[in-house]
Amino acid sequence: MKQKRKTTGEFYLEEYYKEVPEVFDAEELSREMQKKYIKNIHDCIDKGKKAFDGDFFIEVQTKKERLTPNVIQRIIFGRRTCPYPFYDQTVYHYHSSADDLEFLWVVPDKMSCIEYKENMLLIPADGKELLYQIIDFFDGTLIEKQAKINSALYRKEVNGRGNQFITGSSNGAAE
Repeated sequence: MKQKRKTTGEFYLEEYYKEVPEVFDAEELSREMQKKYIKNIHDCIDKGKKAFDGDFFIEVQTKKERLTPNVIQRIIFGRRTCPYPFYDQTVYHYHSSADDLEFLWVVPDKMSCIEYKENMLLIPADGKELLYQIIDFFDGTLIEKQAKINSALYRKEVNGRGNQFITGSSNGAAE
């Protein structure tokens, strides 16, 4: 007689309902996640240097798993052109001549954007920079910035290569 195999959902529920340790160091977890994020960005830069001539962009998309809402996946990849601004996105510009990474913008998830916008007068000082990014997203400033960057790239390098992508890293760890 065959033994019944557990489904992925059953494994997930077992782990989900296990007791959480009484001592949980959120700062340590945050530091480890940050280290992994930075390493993945540097790995993407290394791949981008090999794949692209000149400047390129790094896009980080944050995705929540539908069936496992506690799991957040960051998808990091390099691309030739500056991406269109959208929710759950962080964008960097790698300047090859200076070997420098420039942060362009971050747009959080849709609900966070709406909450920030509706409560902008209540946002503490340490959240103001994110608020300004959200306002720029809603009023079209980020779209103008993206168009201006891509226009400058097109004028600088008209070589018909179009939009190229390289895959960075994707991890399913809870980040």
